[in-house]
Amino acid sequence: MILNDVHVGIQKNKKRKRIGRGTGSGHGKTAGRGHKGFYSRAGSSRRTGFEGGQMPLFRRVAKRGFNTRQFAAEVVILNVGELNAVFADGAEVTPELLAAQGMIPSRYDELKILGDGELQKRLTVVANRFSKSAEDKIVAAGGRVVTLSLVAPAVG
Repeated sequence: MILNDVHVGIQKNKKRKRIGRGTGSGHGKTAGRGHKGFYSRAGSSRRTGFEGGQMPLFRRVAKRGFNTRQFAAEVVILNVGELNAVFADGAEVTPELLAAQGMIPSRYDELKILGDGELQKRLTVVANRFSKSAEDKIVAAGGRVVTLSLVAPAVG
């Protein structure tokens, strides 16, 4: 073999098969569909997941378990470092005030304060839940922690 002949005849893009263009093309007459039968007809196609009559994969695989993610409470988290940057010393931080500032979305189920960052200001923080480190930092800075009680939805 000659090195120059290695790539002869190799094309980057394969030409598409031009079907139904006469018998001389080799793909005329039945246009590669064969004679008679369902797949020779116009509009025929296999549905998604069809495996030739074999039990399809989506029916063979076990469908077990139940996921309650859609029913889980949407918890919005906020760090004490963010509170330190926005609020003045001695301020009362409420969920309504946080939503007005654009720090949390207007719709959520619970607000949780986490302890990432430093807190040098004396703040009264009102939220549904606090991490232990956040509670320690707020109290250490001379602030107060107020826990909101969750109102359970009425059943029935």
